[in-house]
Amino acid sequence: MAVVVRIPYEKVSSFRIKFFDGAESSLYRDDFHLRRDYYDSSLENSFDKFKPFELNEFIIFKCIIGSRAYGLEVESSDTDLRGFYLPSADLHWSLYGVPEQLEDQQNDECYWEIEKFIKLALKANPNILECLYTPMIVKSSELANDLLEQRDIFLSKLLYQTYNGYVLNQFKRLNHKFSKSGVIKWKHAMHIIRLLLSGITAIQEGFVSVDISKYRDSLLSIKNGEVSISEVNKWRLSLHEEFEISYKKTSLPDLPNYKKANEFLIKARKQMVK
Repeated sequence: MAVVVRIPYEKVSSFRIKFFDGAESSLYRDDFHLRRDYYDSSLENSFDKFKPFELNEFIIFKCIIGSRAYGLEVESSDTDLRGFYLPSADLHWSLYGVPEQLEDQQNDECYWEIEKFIKLALKANPNILECLYTPMIVKSSELANDLLEQRDIFLSKLLYQTYNGYVLNQFKRLNHKFSKSGVIKWKHAMHIIRLLLSGITAIQEGFVSVDISKYRDSLLSIKNGEVSISEVNKWRLSLHEEFEISYKKTSLPDLPNYKKANEFLIKARKQMVK
C-alpha cells in the first residue's frame, strides 16, 4: 500500500509515491491503477459469474400491447410483449442488485422490475397503463391478478399531463420536421392521435381503452399517408379541445393512490423473502 505525495506539475510528469515503510518512488500514470477502478472491475467480474441466475423465471405478468392490442394490426405486425418481474429477496438485496428492466429487442419483449413498473404507473405512463388494461394477457400470477384488480389506483388527473402533454410536444416536432424537409413519419402521427383518443376515454370513463379498433380505418389512413398533415392537425386540435373539457369535468382524483400502491409493493416484496 502507498499514498501519492506529489502529483504531476509543469515539467514534472510523474507521481511521487510514498510506501508505508518510508521508501519513495516516481511512477507515471500508466504504471498504476486507481484502487476504485480495481474494485469496480472486480465487482463486474463477480457479476459475470453471478449470471447463471435466470431472471426471466421471475416474470409474473406478461401481456400483449402494440398494434395487435390496439386493433390496428396488419399482416406484417409484430407481437409486442410487456410485463413485470418480481426478483427474489436475495437477488434484490445483493450487491449486484437487479436491472430496472429486462429487454429482448429482437423479440420485442420488455419486462420492468416491479417497483419500476409501479412508479411509472403512478406517473400515468401510457405504456404502463396499457399493460394494466390490455385484454390480451399471456401470463398473470395470483399476485399480478391482485394488482390488476386494483389498477384504478393509478388513474388520476395526471393522465391529462402525460397524454396531452406528450402529444403536444411530439406534434411540434412533427410539424417542425415537415416544415424543414416535407417529410412526415405517418406511423408516429397515427399513434399520437391514438394516444389522444385513449387518454380522453380514460379521463372520461376511468378506464384505459387499449382496443381502439372503432377508429381503425381513420387511423390506418393516417399511417398509410392517405390524408394530409393539415387534416391530421385539425383532428388533433379538436381532440385537444375535447380532452381539456373532459379534464375539467372528470371525477378522477388529483393524484393516484400512493398508499395502496406502496402497500401492494411491500406485500410483493414480503412474498419473496425466504
